[in-house]
Amino acid sequence: MHSVSVLALDRVLAFDLSTPLEVFGRARLPDGRVAYTVRVCAPCDEVDAGAFGLRTTNGLDALAGADTIIVPGLADPTAPVSDDVLEALRAAAEGGTRIASICVGAFTLAAAGLLNGLRATTHWAAAKELSRRYPEVEVDAGVLFVDNGGILTSAGAAAGLDLCLYMIRQDHGSAVAADAARLAVMPLERDGGQAQYIVHEQPGADGSNLQPLLHWIEENAHRELTLDDLATRAKMSTRTLNRRFRVQTSATPMQWLRRARIRRSQYLLETTGHSVERIALQVGFSSPTSFREHFKRLVGTSPQAYRRAFQGSPAS
Repeated sequence: MHSVSVLALDRVLAFDLSTPLEVFGRARLPDGRVAYTVRVCAPCDEVDAGAFGLRTTNGLDALAGADTIIVPGLADPTAPVSDDVLEALRAAAEGGTRIASICVGAFTLAAAGLLNGLRATTHWAAAKELSRRYPEVEVDAGVLFVDNGGILTSAGAAAGLDLCLYMIRQDHGSAVAADAARLAVMPLERDGGQAQYIVHEQPGADGSNLQPLLHWIEENAHRELTLDDLATRAKMSTRTLNRRFRVQTSATPMQWLRRARIRRSQYLLETTGHSVERIALQVGFSSPTSFREHFKRLVGTSPQAYRRAFQGSPAS
């Protein structure tokens, strides 16, 4: 059975700690058997969790036998982490253990050197500090989570749910993950990334907030849209639209449009038996070739491979 060890350090964020305990702990296989064994590991018997104290019987040595290690965030993510903890994480990674951080837990992985040369995410409010402290890490504050294979990172708070459900789907398929999502009263996959939750300056009188336009793009992504179409809808010049998109989403308008189309295509690949060619046209791409290229670039795999990995029983 797949074992998950959750690392608890002093001043651990209770939400980050409880998320993997609940999501993995409640996951069930189709025959009703539990899908994971879950335990909390700590470098000492008692851990300060802020509003309460935590006692655990599992030390750092328990990390070595885990299939997956989850690293929650800390109230002060910049606080020094003991060499024993960092070495235990390095040893686990070298041994092939899958390691994932939740929220500002990415700082702990970065301190261990596990994110060097990799793309990673964290809570949007801490992204600049993570990038400043660890310039060798490519920090992407606009996504809910990043999968580098053996090392995964999630954005803030509830994005830990997205990451845990994603890992369950990787391990046991869509049906088991969908059941876990229902228990968590959570969609199996949320549209968009962390960028839509970032707090920016209040919109000015000229209507500079892009949220209405982002919603409109989601609803109309299947249409043949140009940058001029988006600027006209937003009632601003293309230059101003590009600038505001960069500030508020870390993307260009057309990049956001393509991502919206890819998100819709993922849903169709998972839930229908439609051909890739048909889906390409349904979501707004001009050709199947263009669709495949953009899908591979954004998702990291082909539409066919994605369907094989994530499709349950296709609808008619």
